[in-house]
Amino acid sequence: MVRRKRKAVSSGSAAAIPDIVIITGLSGSGMSSATNAFEDLGYFCVDNLPITMLQTFARLVDAGEKMGIQQAALVIDIREGTFLKGFERQLRAVRETGRSVYVIFLEASDEVLQHRFSETRRPHPADDDEGLLKAIRKERRAMSRIRKTADQIIDTSDHTVHTLRSLLLERFSPDRRGGPMRVQVLSFGHKYGTPGELELLFDVRHLPNPHFVPELKRLSGHDNRVVKYLNEQPEVKETLRRFSDLLDYLLPLYKREGKSYVTVGIGCTGGRHRSVMVANALARRLRKAGFDAQAVHRDIRQANRSQ
Repeated sequence: MVRRKRKAVSSGSAAAIPDIVIITGLSGSGMSSATNAFEDLGYFCVDNLPITMLQTFARLVDAGEKMGIQQAALVIDIREGTFLKGFERQLRAVRETGRSVYVIFLEASDEVLQHRFSETRRPHPADDDEGLLKAIRKERRAMSRIRKTADQIIDTSDHTVHTLRSLLLERFSPDRRGGPMRVQVLSFGHKYGTPGELELLFDVRHLPNPHFVPELKRLSGHDNRVVKYLNEQPEVKETLRRFSDLLDYLLPLYKREGKSYVTVGIGCTGGRHRSVMVANALARRLRKAGFDAQAVHRDIRQANRSQ
């Protein structure tokens, strides 16, 4: 499955780098880290810009040669009081002037957001003394309309500060065409929801499930015993061959169109056995083919806890 969002700018060339990037999303999802990445790219960055100032600020960017502001990254989120009511109208008005505006929406799972707030001990901006989890879910509901306006949705649940920075530098750097294409092969469990941002999705629930083999049930797709069991199944070998052939064909075409970072989702039921093993195998094959590929496993810890 290829997942596409509406494009405000092409991802193809340096000339298509947006004038204004709006960074929004859920509290704790990494907006500060994203801002730091855009500062490294030379963007003029403003945190918590009042939504009523968006059109005024856009005119400053438009006068870039005089003012020295050629590109800007703006963090606008739920802290700004009129944000939810006025964002879509203000965004539409700026785009109607012909400026290229790109909206990035950052999010993460409830569990990850809880962990991040617990670590920092910061109060959640939507917390009205009903508890952190209720505040997170309240903000997620409130931001659902804003999420639909985004050109790109990034789930940061499995990202560190460094991997999020690398992703944004790869995608928005003017000279990003030069290096090898980076491919993230993301394993997940369908029971925990489909990841928000995928270029390609492969479902492996058709493969024999080690969950129903008693001695393998509590192991993961990293374990040699699970790998051996799956490699002995003809369907697994054939599936890996066909997935690899398709990726060998598609990835150079993505690179030709200017993409430097592709996420391939591999989904099984719980994200513990089949998707993990297949993601690891595909990442190894892609590295041998010259891609900068890594396997990331979103749900393996959740699957461990559910046992």
